[in-house]
Amino acid sequence: MSEPIRILGIDPGLRRTGWGLITVTGTRLAFVASGTVTSDGNDDLATRLRTLHEGLTKVVATLLPDEAAVEETFVNKDAQATLKLGHARAVALLVPALAGLPVAEYAANLVKKTVVGAGHAEKDQVGAMVRFLLPKATADTADAADALAVAITHASHRAARARAATHAAAAGPAAARIARAAARG
Repeated sequence: MSEPIRILGIDPGLRRTGWGLITVTGTRLAFVASGTVTSDGNDDLATRLRTLHEGLTKVVATLLPDEAAVEETFVNKDAQATLKLGHARAVALLVPALAGLPVAEYAANLVKKTVVGAGHAEKDQVGAMVRFLLPKATADTADAADALAVAITHASHRAARARAATHAAAAGPAAARIARAAARG
């Protein structure tokens, strides 16, 4: 049996950043913990980002994941809101990277397709499938459930990503660029 891998999934948001930790042993998934880091909407942007950074740093330091996965930002009609979400996402990428963890990124549609089977699934469908796949999961918010879905997606795709990177490295720099672009999907 293979060694368990601890995967931290992160669903970034400026108000609420969900996180979820699972272990993967072979093809078996197990729930470890989940939660939400919240920032005060009345605080200035820098203070809110610091709150997210401190909260995620505490999660990483306490739970000691081996790898992390972050949901990519979708662009909506409000450019200002998209930009603020991008700031929160930067914190979500930075914290595990500073801890020396490999960080993968997944599009929201890929997360939904992996967990539910449809790329345009609703949040409640994602939550239901997370509870089905991780029966002991106690996600306190939809954001925490989404983060667990991101971790499940990484568990499902990590072996293929590793194989693609290995083949690309052996084939040379151009192939490595193509493999990275394909992995971003």
